[in-house]
Amino acid sequence: MAYDFDLYVIGAGSGGVRAARFAAGFGAKVAVAESRYLGGTCVNVGCVPKKLLVYGAHYAEDFEQASGFGWSLGEASFDWATLIANKDREINRLNGIYRNLLVNSGVTLHEGHARLTGPNEVEINGQRFTAKNILIATGGWPQIPEIPGHEHAIGSNEAFFLKELPKRVLVVGGGYIAVEFAGIFQGLGAQTSLLYRGDLFLRGFDGAVRKHLQEELTKRGLDLQFNADIARIDKQADGSLKATLKDGRVLEADCVFYATGRRPMLDNLGLEHTGVKLDKRGFVEVDELYQTAEPSILAIGDVIGRVQLTPVALAEGMAVARRLFKPEQYRPVDYAMIPTAVFSLPNIGTVGLSEEQARADGHNVQIFESRFRPMKLTLTECQERTLMKLVVDADTDKVLGCHMVGPDAGEIVQGLAIALKAGATKQHFDETIGVHPTAAEEFVTMRTPVAD
Repeated sequence: MAYDFDLYVIGAGSGGVRAARFAAGFGAKVAVAESRYLGGTCVNVGCVPKKLLVYGAHYAEDFEQASGFGWSLGEASFDWATLIANKDREINRLNGIYRNLLVNSGVTLHEGHARLTGPNEVEINGQRFTAKNILIATGGWPQIPEIPGHEHAIGSNEAFFLKELPKRVLVVGGGYIAVEFAGIFQGLGAQTSLLYRGDLFLRGFDGAVRKHLQEELTKRGLDLQFNADIARIDKQADGSLKATLKDGRVLEADCVFYATGRRPMLDNLGLEHTGVKLDKRGFVEVDELYQTAEPSILAIGDVIGRVQLTPVALAEGMAVARRLFKPEQYRPVDYAMIPTAVFSLPNIGTVGLSEEQARADGHNVQIFESRFRPMKLTLTECQERTLMKLVVDADTDKVLGCHMVGPDAGEIVQGLAIALKAGATKQHFDETIGVHPTAAEEFVTMRTPVAD
């Protein structure tokens, strides 16, 4: 049978665009459908605008610390509207870049909502197209629990388009998005509380990292409320919000921001016309080749619920394109040793196993840890401390995990991730000469393991 396209991609986020571009580069006839914005969550309502807001929030402490270096500043003031307008301009620029990347690669771009009408057929804007392979790359969507008054709360999508900075914010959630936005709102001047229903945020991260960040955020004046959850939200006559907690306490705010999870974006996708199956969490079920139960349909990225990170979606998109159209270049995605950062204030950078994971996996573990006040702060009143930690297998000397809380943690850990991916041992770290004076050199000067 002759198909209109060799590959039809639904979703022009990071993974979908990567798969489409490279498939077209390998000679395939490719189309991409997008109903919202080119670049997906990351570019529009995710990592990129969030990092810009984090940069904005960071200036507050830069102004505070400047006096220690002899700078006298006038009274600083912040304008939310300026930051958002500049952010929007940059996102529009990136949207254009994504459009050019697709078009210049020879990909056909269909703007509209695409839905499956069969294993090899897609309908969009009243037209139907056939494809030998269809790739679902529709990503995820913020999920707000349906408590009474949930319509008064916002998620991460809306946070990037608030008309003004709220004076009082309740951030609900214990994952990295909640922690990052709590830092953004507080750093920009909002009175901020972070509520989490568990004992301590960032479940799954190394215990020392979680505890250290809790201490640093508390020092900065962020109100952390653990074992706390909202039962209902009521809007007051003056437009403010009253949040009643499950323990009976009442908190007042101007904004309630939920970051309590994301669901796969499968709305009106037409999966019922195919043999595609969902797993028990509602994500698209795929095998190791990203193939669904319907042989002609594949899925990658956040919609499959594996590792929900932009660089992972990019790698998955590349793997699909190579396997289908350039099999001699195919190599599977390696999910081990994926580095990641949390752009909290201070940042977290991490790669490899946490101490808890390493012990659970049966490793005989040695821990090397350093906590110190960075050199930059020695001329200031700021008492922030940096944490660096290595998790080492005592039997093989292999470094299993590397963790940091402090300025530029993500930048530092990216380089160390290469070492861990290559199988570096603690001896390799010890024999590496440090760059002095830097915070990063601490990773190669830790000599004495922490007492068990």
